[in-house]
Amino acid sequence: MPHKYYNAINIFYKSQYFPIQRAWNKYGSWIKAWKNLKGEIKIDPDKEWGRMEKYGIALLLPSDKQFPKILKEIPLSPFGLYIRGKCEFPSPAIAIVGTRKATQEGQRISQKLGYELAEQNIPVISGLALGVDQAAHKGALEIGGKTVAVLANGLDVVYPHQHENLANKILENNGAIISEYSIGIPPYPVNFLERNRIISGLSVAIIVIEAPYGSGALCTAKFAVEQNREVFVVPGLISQSNYAGSHNLIKSGASLITEVNDIFEALNLTLIKDKNRPGKNVNLTKEQQTVLNYIENDGKSLSVDKITELTKLEPHVVNQTIAFLIISGIIKEDKGKYYL
Repeated sequence: MPHKYYNAINIFYKSQYFPIQRAWNKYGSWIKAWKNLKGEIKIDPDKEWGRMEKYGIALLLPSDKQFPKILKEIPLSPFGLYIRGKCEFPSPAIAIVGTRKATQEGQRISQKLGYELAEQNIPVISGLALGVDQAAHKGALEIGGKTVAVLANGLDVVYPHQHENLANKILENNGAIISEYSIGIPPYPVNFLERNRIISGLSVAIIVIEAPYGSGALCTAKFAVEQNREVFVVPGLISQSNYAGSHNLIKSGASLITEVNDIFEALNLTLIKDKNRPGKNVNLTKEQQTVLNYIENDGKSLSVDKITELTKLEPHVVNQTIAFLIISGIIKEDKGKYYL
């Protein structure tokens, strides 16, 4: 199993990308790298692997089927991803980024867009930071959508610490907290810049909200351009310094947006709420499609208990799924029973 040897090497090099890259280029295998470096590396791979598992952290390597394919395409693709939760995307993901010192209006816009993307079954990616990030995560969670937080430190600690409850809610809602940094690595300033390439790399597009000059969100936008991702920008008052960097992105060719429909039109995606589009053709999650299939095949209205019995899904999953299908206009409800 190469995973525990990669973890040991990653710990030894303190998650610094280029030394790890040199080890990979030289040996072409984490097992071979460990065998050649173990005299120098005073680390017990099994002990460190046990520590990682104690925190409920999994490790994905690019050779693993679950490793996000979209992330393999980017320059400086991570050699490994540490994950708490489920880093599985039912449809293309979109990132929302912006300043930690967002205004109330900026946070409101971020939360609204997070909500509306999740409403359309689009996973929301962000960095769990204060301001725009936290609002985006909260918006997705508000409607029971999937959201993923990319951290700049090891997953044994949630940073910022005041967002531990938010991180737990993300995990409870089948989202994920991910990082390329091994446990014990603190959130060094340079890590935030490095992790931004993963935020954009996991997404087909990014939305920039309130990015002053010097904002890390501008770095994320730069990575997005290099990765051939779409960059969308929410405009603001020209007198507001929080929009200075945002407006510069628009001048440089980023797309100005004012609502979620602008994003769907630009990416050629179909809104789930389009009544002319049959529900079965919508890009649904596995659970949503399962519930829809049973309702459709049964030919009559079904209760929550009957749907739970037929699908073998957990009751809370069935309830969340039904709520999503109703909000999306795919199914209807009458006296506690659900039908097409």
